Amino acid sequence: MSHIVRVTGLNKHFDHIHVLKDISFEVAPAEVICIIGRSGSGKSTLLRCINFLEQPEFGAIEVDGVTVQAGGKGRDYQQQVHALRLKTGMVFQSFNLFAHMTALENVIEGPVTVKGMPKNEAIELGMHNLEKVGLAEKRDQYPSRLSGGQQQRVAIARALAMEPRVMLFDEPTSALDPELIGEVLAVMQQLVEEGMTMLTVTHEMGFARKFAHRILYMHDGRFVEEGSPKQLFTNPQDERTRAFLSHLLT
Repeated sequence: MSHIVRVTGLNKHFDHIHVLKDISFEVAPAEVICIIGRSGSGKSTLLRCINFLEQPEFGAIEVDGVTVQAGGKGRDYQQQVHALRLKTGMVFQSFNLFAHMTALENVIEGPVTVKGMPKNEAIELGMHNLEKVGLAEKRDQYPSRLSGGQQQRVAIARALAMEPRVMLFDEPTSALDPELIGEVLAVMQQLVEEGMTMLTVTHEMGFARKFAHRILYMHDGRFVEEGSPKQLFTNPQDERTRAFLSHLLT
């Protein structure tokens, strides 16, 4: 397969504001895409539209062979969206863990309730993923007892427990204190090395420079430039990209 994600002609409005404007791109299997741009450019909305947490009005989204046309309604449409969501894992800025559940309970909730996995199998899978993010010993801790970095790593384990083909990261380190960012980026690096397909909205230019195969610069609801990290960081072609990077990297 030449692509695992294909977005075609995606459009999204909030009230009368045109947030995404005819977005089209493809992602190859095991490719790491970093999406950068100023606040309000549409980056997070794009990720949320890819797994239909936000409903785009026009366009189509394909993930691992499942295609959903925007704007559908009815039971068949909801089943298509559900099938597509099973292919994606999403990690949010604000962790979004269930406060009344332990780390392990948070991780196994999806496999048990969404996939109908037997609880003993889900626990085995959950422990595997908590171990993967270095938190097996925190299985019985509630989110309030965990640091921000630990909570985000539990959130990554939770997404991985659904065995997604594509991971979506929406500024996963933006809510963390500087000393905790590294532990989350280390887990993301591990996923890169294992060949996980990833779309990441980030301000962590060090991560983007080192691990992205391709960087997309977004401005006012459109991609205005794309290229390799070397190309984009050393010789950006669009003046908006140049202005953004010069501000960010000084």
